[in-house]
Amino acid sequence: KILAEAAALKKSAAAYMHPEVGVKTTDPALFGRNYFNRYSAPETDEDEFADERAEILAEAAALKKSAVAYMHPEVGVCSEDATLFGRNYFERASAPDVESMEEAEEKAKILAEAAALKHLARDYMHPEV
Repeated sequence: KILAEAAALKKSAAAYMHPEVGVKTTDPALFGRNYFNRYSAPETDEDEFADERAEILAEAAALKKSAVAYMHPEVGVCSEDATLFGRNYFERASAPDVESMEEAEEKAKILAEAAALKHLARDYMHPEV
């Protein structure tokens, strides 16, 4: 009995130290198929779990895309949406400035005061004229 236990202990130690060898069985009862947990069995998730999983994966992909864009600003932005290439005719740099009536009156008043100050400065600097 002691020798049988020692042989079983040696076999267990060898299996533990060398997992690359694998398991060898000869018992035909050990070769039954499990039709529920096998790798080729179709997945049996419920619809709500599948929808939630798809939503989580989409959010994770969007988060990854944002993180990559944040960490690598040298990549730049690429877009294929045709509506993103429209022109803004009101706020572009070459658009004429549109000012209100109050702004136009205030601008005229400031320019008149500046012209009067220029005239006074010229009279001060050149009294002979």
